[in-house]
Amino acid sequence: MASEQMTYAGTGVQYEILDFFKRAAQTAARETAGNIDRLNGGEFKEFKPSRGESAYIIEAAKSYFAHVEEGLGTKNLVADAMYKLTGKSFYDYIAQDTVAMIVNDMITTGALPLSVAMHLAVGESSWFDDTRRSSDLITGWKNACDMAGCVWGGGETPTLKDMLLPGVALLAGSAVGLVKPKGRLIRAENIRHGDRIILIESSGIHANGLTMARKIAEKLPRGYLTKLPDGRTYGETLLDPTHIYVRFVEACLDAGVDIHYAVNITGHGWRKLMRAPQPFEYVVQHLPDKLPIFDFIQKHGPVSKEEMYGNFNMGAGFALYIPYGHMQRFMAVAGRHHFKTWDAGIIRESLEKKVSIRPLGLEYAADTLAVR
Repeated sequence: MASEQMTYAGTGVQYEILDFFKRAAQTAARETAGNIDRLNGGEFKEFKPSRGESAYIIEAAKSYFAHVEEGLGTKNLVADAMYKLTGKSFYDYIAQDTVAMIVNDMITTGALPLSVAMHLAVGESSWFDDTRRSSDLITGWKNACDMAGCVWGGGETPTLKDMLLPGVALLAGSAVGLVKPKGRLIRAENIRHGDRIILIESSGIHANGLTMARKIAEKLPRGYLTKLPDGRTYGETLLDPTHIYVRFVEACLDAGVDIHYAVNITGHGWRKLMRAPQPFEYVVQHLPDKLPIFDFIQKHGPVSKEEMYGNFNMGAGFALYIPYGHMQRFMAVAGRHHFKTWDAGIIRESLEKKVSIRPLGLEYAADTLAVR
């Protein structure tokens, strides 16, 4: 008898409920925008189209300021398990994951991160007694800030006894960024019929879908020590640190590449390709290289291809939408960086917003991504 297929909702992560709250919060938040007017006689104002985007934008006279708040999720629970099994903490990787979640959201607007703050909440203060783990976290966070070209400005380390389990940490953070000059702002209204969809490689699962990945580990006889076909363990492969795309996108902007839109492919998987509000069809014609981790998850869940592409990055951690006339300029920049990229498809005018993944016969309708 075939195993019942796993779904992300079935593991306890229900985007429909989360997204309803997000939309309600955005509605209330819009009503606070006028409070900015009291600052410096109206010098600052809300950039209204940023509501529902990955970063919130405030407009100034000669620049835009961006603000992001993001969390790691449950990936550090995999690190905790592997620490016990191998003696390696992996918290330098976990730190990079957390910073990446923040700054990769920010760069979708063209904003370069200026300052990143860490929020590290623990169930017991004794969590900090493990100096190896703490040192790895500090080193990894510092290195990730260097990768992103930003300063580590500080943070908060509360002990939340009776709220978090003993031995458990909750990692998150925030950042402030800058778009200057103002012409470097990446905005959804610039998307045009015929734009190319450029996919940029991921390092693996990044920091989304870990709830399902952890459930699969519970089903495996050797758990996280189960070997993948390439000889690496399931646990270490899950913990490959998330790519930071800031320098790559910055290089594109510096070279004059006209980026019409950018997407950090995180929660909601490839459904995120239609994050912009306009009714375009995002047609994917070529898939990125397969990574062993996704074949493993799909097989051992088992998980349908609809669930996989609707929740995981599937080898593409970031996307850029670029007019065809700028492809040569983009490829020149890409050739100087270590990320693989794919000219994966095209954006077309449509009566309905949707993502079509032609090689797999998959289609995601607008109502499957209700983040606005």
